[in-house]
Amino acid sequence: MSNFETRLAELGVTLPDAPAPAANYVPYVQVGDLVHVSGQISTKDGAFLTGKLGDNMTAEAGAQAARGCAISLLAQVKAACGGDLDRLQRVVKLVGFVNSTSDFADQPKVINGASDFMVEALGDAGRHARSAVSAASLPFGVAVEIEGIFQIK
Repeated sequence: MSNFETRLAELGVTLPDAPAPAANYVPYVQVGDLVHVSGQISTKDGAFLTGKLGDNMTAEAGAQAARGCAISLLAQVKAACGGDLDRLQRVVKLVGFVNSTSDFADQPKVINGASDFMVEALGDAGRHARSAVSAASLPFGVAVEIEGIFQIK
């Protein structure tokens, strides 16, 4: 078990198998030492985690959805690293999309669910640049989608 996976286990997290793409794209692309991971949507126990922030979902519930996206992002990075998550050097950037009403303004609080998890799980390697963006809707009605850029060795 890798150092990062040991820390994840201490947090009670086991990385799932990397989710398969839902359409005509690849889950990640490696360019040099950067891995660009396609958007990972919010799921829980294998089901889509749906909702609209500002309507039928709280920012706290949205943050939990974002945390789930972060776990899926790390699963994709592990796949890109041939199963060795310790090849991950750092999280470079996350871009989070929040399915929200036009008057909802707490997108940063929602995406903090992913950002906080990355730092908790990876320490300084989890610190990253970030964007948190509102979306009128997301695929399958999910609450959150997050894509990321990761540096590996």
